[in-house]
Amino acid sequence: MNDTHPAPDSISSVAVGKYTAMEVKGETLACFPWYIMNKYGQSKYQNWVKSLSEDAQQVFTSAIDKNRWYPLDTYLTEPTVALCDMFFNKSLRGAWEIGRSSADYGLSGIMKILVKLSSPDVLINKATTILPKYYRPSALEISAYNKEKLTITLKITEFPEINRYIEHRIGGWIERAIQICGSKHVTVQIVSSMADGAPITEYRISWKKY
Repeated sequence: MNDTHPAPDSISSVAVGKYTAMEVKGETLACFPWYIMNKYGQSKYQNWVKSLSEDAQQVFTSAIDKNRWYPLDTYLTEPTVALCDMFFNKSLRGAWEIGRSSADYGLSGIMKILVKLSSPDVLINKATTILPKYYRPSALEISAYNKEKLTITLKITEFPEINRYIEHRIGGWIERAIQICGSKHVTVQIVSSMADGAPITEYRISWKKY
């Protein structure tokens, strides 16, 4: 990038008013080309890239550094909105689907085999550490976990720049990750939304073993 557009890894989370500007790990962004090119082809991917801002275009036309932190609004929210607009008739379903695809992408290869051999319990016990690994600053809490009924409530308590697109993307990731563990009839509901003014974003999740 040139002097007008500093490299994303040179931008750290900084205080903006009463909140801290969000960042997202590059590994999360790498799912976009993988998903769009596999599902819609190279030509549609190029059209999607052209619909983005100049800064975002520069990232998605070069190799994405999976270990770098990028500003969330420009490099995740904007591309997700563009995906929903172009491929899902402006529906939030697109955000949910790219979230599901992100789980497939991130839990691929040997990792996917290990997850399949695990139970949802293993994934759930790591839930509080997974979100901050990809989004900063962020915090997630586990509540109301019922091992007998196979239900759980997850609460995002910190996520300064959250919006409905990001909430749906995370919901799709949760749904697909639990399915990869081998569970059936997985349902994920957003019952409270920080994007809509609630103090937390709450996911109510249920599944069956068979």
